[in-house]
Amino acid sequence: MVRTRIAPSPTGYLHIGTARTALFNFLFAKKHGGVFVLRIEDTDIERGDRAFEADIFESLDWLGIKADESPARGGEYGPYRQSERIGTYTPRLEQLLAEGKAYYCPHTEPELEAEKRTLMAAGKNPVHACEHRDGRVGEARLPDGQGIIRFKTPPGRTIIFGDLIRGEIRFESDLIGDFSIAKDLKTPLYNFAVTIDDHEMHISHVIRGEDHISNTPKQMLIAEALGLPQPAYAHLPLILGPDRAKLSKRHDAASIREFREQGYLPEALTNFMALLGWNPGTDRELFSIDELVEHFDLSKVQKSGAVFNIEKLDWMNGEYIRRKRTEELTAIVAERGYLSGFTASDTQGTLRLELPRLKKLSELA
Repeated sequence: MVRTRIAPSPTGYLHIGTARTALFNFLFAKKHGGVFVLRIEDTDIERGDRAFEADIFESLDWLGIKADESPARGGEYGPYRQSERIGTYTPRLEQLLAEGKAYYCPHTEPELEAEKRTLMAAGKNPVHACEHRDGRVGEARLPDGQGIIRFKTPPGRTIIFGDLIRGEIRFESDLIGDFSIAKDLKTPLYNFAVTIDDHEMHISHVIRGEDHISNTPKQMLIAEALGLPQPAYAHLPLILGPDRAKLSKRHDAASIREFREQGYLPEALTNFMALLGWNPGTDRELFSIDELVEHFDLSKVQKSGAVFNIEKLDWMNGEYIRRKRTEELTAIVAERGYLSGFTASDTQGTLRLELPRLKKLSELA
């Protein structure tokens, strides 16, 4: 069965980039009669907040991107919060250490940074070459539990995978080096935890942003070392600002909550996000979510970045507003608090006057 997932961290309100990734995972799963999983990666205790987690649930539900399995809905392969899955990571870390496929590295952050600067100044690849790789320094064995846990990357390997969007991608293991996988036996780091979670939850397809391409060979090596099957990978193009740089706060990149507050409809925002990097192969631009499921095809996802065009979103939102029945639109406007002191006649007259040029509901204020 096709099983896809989205695994956001609750460290901020759901961003449109993460929501677009969730949408593509949802569409692909539903197109193939599969399951869409929402997993919360909440091990960043300092920055994480349950209020942000609640926003993730609420925003995805508002957009119509409904998870089949999640912390809220449960499922066969739970729990669906990373913080509740710590017990699944420790045995796997112990296995890698026992088999000599991982080791403790005691070097401090300042030491590693100094080594990196030295290597870069000499024009060399800045990967850490740890003298503790084989567990010994001369005749003295490094005590277990001292330092972070590093994965022992096999030298001289070419790691190859077939990306479902980009085709064949290759990485040389010597350029990756030994990478950290856990702070200790109870504190896994991203690449290790996500590899175990995807396996335990039977994820068949990992569909995510292209900024994760460099993580893929690391996760493949971890899975291989543990004897786990490999999922299929697909890396989506980044969403770009008008200057073709990665969409960020300086582009006024908004959370789904902010778009909602500004008066964008969920149908319009979902439709708009689907066209950020995917083309149906026709000139058609307006699709319901069921129609998106019907037409969605990963082979039609572009490789180059998708430019965020706010004018197009405004046009699309206006089209969806004008498709609403008067009663439905009145109820939405009333919910936003715009009708205080208005009579029904006032409301109907205002809507008739404004509808032809309306782009977002906040303009009615």
